Amino acid sequence: MQTLPRVDARGLDASRSGPILVLGAGDVGSAVAHALHGAGFAVAIVDTQAPAHPRRGMAFADALWDGEAVLSGVVARRVDAAASLASLLAARDDVCVTALALPEVLAAAPFAGLVDALMRKRADPPDRRGLVPLAIGLGVGFVPGRNCDVAIETSWEDLGRVLHAGATLPLRGEPRAIAGIGRERVAYAPAAGILRTARRIGDVVAGGEPVATVAGETLCAPIAGALRGLVRDGVMVTAGAKVLEVDPRGDPALCFGVAERPRRIAQAVLGVLRTTG
Repeated sequence: MQTLPRVDARGLDASRSGPILVLGAGDVGSAVAHALHGAGFAVAIVDTQAPAHPRRGMAFADALWDGEAVLSGVVARRVDAAASLASLLAARDDVCVTALALPEVLAAAPFAGLVDALMRKRADPPDRRGLVPLAIGLGVGFVPGRNCDVAIETSWEDLGRVLHAGATLPLRGEPRAIAGIGRERVAYAPAAGILRTARRIGDVVAGGEPVATVAGETLCAPIAGALRGLVRDGVMVTAGAKVLEVDPRGDPALCFGVAERPRRIAQAVLGVLRTTG
C-alpha cells in the first residue's frame, strides 16, 4: 500500500492531500462526503445514473437528476465530464457527484483515498485495494487485507469501530426501531419494475394510504407518519428492495439532514484519514 501524506500527529492534511472518492450517494455515503468536505477535503461521489436510494432527504443522490442537491448546508453538484471533475475538485467549493465510470473518475484526479459506502447486504464487495493509497470499506463483507485496507462497522451494536484486521459483522437484518416501531414502518418492492409516485420526502401520510406503484402493484404506507424514505419516481427497483419508509414521529423535519448512524460512521472515516500515515 502506498503511504498517505502525513503532516503531523493529526494525520492526513486535508488542505494538501489528494481528493477522497466515495462510492455511493445514499445516506451513509453522503454523510461521509459531508463530513470530509466540512473538514476541508475535496470529495467526489460516484453512483449509478439513477440509484434507488430511499432516504433522499438525507443524501446527495438527487443531484444526479436535478444537477445539485443540498444536505445540511453543503451543496453537491453533478459532474458529467472527467475534465470538469478535475477542475471542480481542485476548487474544493462543493461536493462533486458523478455517474462517470469508476476508471474514468480515478484517472481524473490523484485520489488519496476511497470509501466504499455502497452498503451491500449480501453481495461480496470487490477488492478495492490498490485503486488508491487507502481503501476504506464500510459495513458487511469487508475484511482488511482481503478487499480493503481498513474497515468500519456500520451495525448499531458496534457502530463506528475501526478494523485493521478481521471481518466486519454479518448482516443483522432488522432495522433499528423509531418510536418503538421497526420493520413495520418499511415497505419493499413486491417485484422488479419502475417505481412511480407523486409523493415527496417529508409528506405526511396515513397508514394504508397509497404512496407508489411498482410493476402495476400499489404500495401503501405501512403506518401513519412522515415519508422518511421514498425511491425517486421513475427509478428501476429490484424485487424485495426497500423503497418506502415512514417515520412514525410524523415530523417532516426529521426526514432531512444527516442522521445519527450515518454521522457516526462518517466521523469514524474522518478519524481514519486523520490518523493514517
